[in-house]
Amino acid sequence: MTSVSIPMQNSQKKIGVLVSNLGTPDAPRAPEVRRYLREFLSDPYVIDIPTVARMLLVHGIILRFRPKKSAEAYEKIWTDRGSPLLFHSVDLVSAVQRELGADYKVVLGMRYGSPSIESAFGQLASDPDVGEILFLPLYPQYSYAATLSSEMEFARVVKKSGWLKSGGRIRSLDAFYKRPEFIQAFQTVIQTTVQGWNPDHYLFSYHGVPERQIKRLDPTQRHCLSSGACCDNPGETLPLCYRAQSFSTTRELAKKLGLKPESYSISFQSRLGRTPWIRPYTDEVLDELAAKGVKRLAVVCPAFVADCLETLEEIAMRAREQFIASGGEDLILVPSLNSSPLWSSAISEWVQKRDQGFKELSPSL
Repeated sequence: MTSVSIPMQNSQKKIGVLVSNLGTPDAPRAPEVRRYLREFLSDPYVIDIPTVARMLLVHGIILRFRPKKSAEAYEKIWTDRGSPLLFHSVDLVSAVQRELGADYKVVLGMRYGSPSIESAFGQLASDPDVGEILFLPLYPQYSYAATLSSEMEFARVVKKSGWLKSGGRIRSLDAFYKRPEFIQAFQTVIQTTVQGWNPDHYLFSYHGVPERQIKRLDPTQRHCLSSGACCDNPGETLPLCYRAQSFSTTRELAKKLGLKPESYSISFQSRLGRTPWIRPYTDEVLDELAAKGVKRLAVVCPAFVADCLETLEEIAMRAREQFIASGGEDLILVPSLNSSPLWSSAISEWVQKRDQGFKELSPSL
């Protein structure tokens, strides 16, 4: 993919680019994981229940028992460079900076943990050469817990800074669940990974979200989850429906890969608690596929643009063990986009063509 530069609107000003992802603990130890989980789970967009109930749940139950278990899981995927999510994000930012060149300043800011969105924005806002800032939350499918939360945090930081009052401009990247460059990048990674392995079946596994969050963002308040086929024709609910966008991503990838309907499935992983989450559930689908005679399963996780705990430990380790125990022969995880050349080129192209696929933040912030 070749990026085509467009003229700067103001040759005296740079374009600031804030690339953002969810975040990660600073270390695979219980204290650091507890600090990360406290920030993450205290977010009202993540656990969207009344404040008192959320605080009782987080501080009274989750933070008492989960940090040790989660730290053990992080320890399994930790590397000499630290957290995979962090170093893949750092590598991506470096690659995008190289491709865009000196007229742009690219920084990394995580929704939770370090480096924060606030610290990253500060790097751009304090630079007198930056006249416009682009916010890129790297969540392909729009969700209440990730996308909206990150947008609200970014808006809070912008408003607190007063930067827009100085005449600057800010735009935020829309969900890119079926943008051709995103699909092509994932298609290439999938084809490279399975070459010579010949899987019997593909499973497209997305991070799950509670059903109530899907319904909350339904502008009609009557379509989402009203039937098993609601995502086949989402209509006006599509711009905000995570589940429908996940199905759309899957259809686009299946088409590009030439997959027949019976050769792939879709599922949702990482559910938490007792409330209903969107279905079908990944752990249940794994058992069903093994029971149907699938022996070689390739799992793709298109909700994640960087490998992390949910891909490397939950899928490549635990899901693989479960699938084999259920009768399958092998399961491979297709790596995420990480900092692959097509992915960094896709982001660079989106930045350069920023009049497409971005929304402008209000000057009143």
